[in-house]
Amino acid sequence: MIALKDKKQRTAEWFHFLQSEICKEFMAIEEEGSQQTSDMNPGVFNEKNWKRAGGGGGKMRLMNGRIFEKVGVNTSIVHGKLSQEFRSSVPGAKKDGKFWAAGISVVAHPLSPFIPAAHMNTRFIITSKSWFGGGGDLTPIRPARRQAKKFHSDLKKVCDNYQQDSYTKFKKWCDDYFFLKHRNEPRGTGGIFFDSLDSGDWTADFEFIQNVGNTFKNSYSQIVKATRDTIWNKADLEFQEIQRGRYVEFNLLYDRGTLFGLKTGGNIDAILMSLPPRVRWP
Repeated sequence: MIALKDKKQRTAEWFHFLQSEICKEFMAIEEEGSQQTSDMNPGVFNEKNWKRAGGGGGKMRLMNGRIFEKVGVNTSIVHGKLSQEFRSSVPGAKKDGKFWAAGISVVAHPLSPFIPAAHMNTRFIITSKSWFGGGGDLTPIRPARRQAKKFHSDLKKVCDNYQQDSYTKFKKWCDDYFFLKHRNEPRGTGGIFFDSLDSGDWTADFEFIQNVGNTFKNSYSQIVKATRDTIWNKADLEFQEIQRGRYVEFNLLYDRGTLFGLKTGGNIDAILMSLPPRVRWP
């Protein structure tokens, strides 16, 4: 049986390692540039560490560049006590409110309207219970059927290697979760989403979390490379800004990660990192 302190150490180390690997991959893509952005300077990741008053903190890495107009790759390890009003919504926290949480969050808003935006996060949370959560999804601005098919196919392989039928379950969970009820439309083309993941085999669950992170890095990087040279115009950018408005609406109205961060005293800049740099409403 793996001790709780070892689970904390292993997950925290993994999230920091994955953060570095994703940043390296995205920086390489940024250095290569694209046909339409060859005259622009490549962006670089800026790092900012923050501390949480109640315990723990995080590491923000943000880049504004010529391929990735805005991309954030953040990690956090926080602990303490949840507020009375929030305890009942977190499994195992109702009695004393104590929690420990570690995770990584990635949100990419490309400059080109033809490169899909993407999101991925995975986390490990401990109260009187412990579990994994997270997922990844794709949000094309312009139609990207081939890229969406690839993204789903890559995630399905990860799920199939973990548990039979988990892809079907996690895909539906994602479709239901990333849905703008007030507009009656999905946020994007989906992916997978899961929460309270505890199969009873912690090692298998952790391996699945690692595979989700690695697969997202590889799959999304390939999608960016395949779409970065598509030429866009002013009308495409205006349409992109309107569609990004849907992204903002979801994250501020429905996103659980945003709510958890705000309710646990997280860093505001890190929590709102997911918002795009340019947006408009018609």
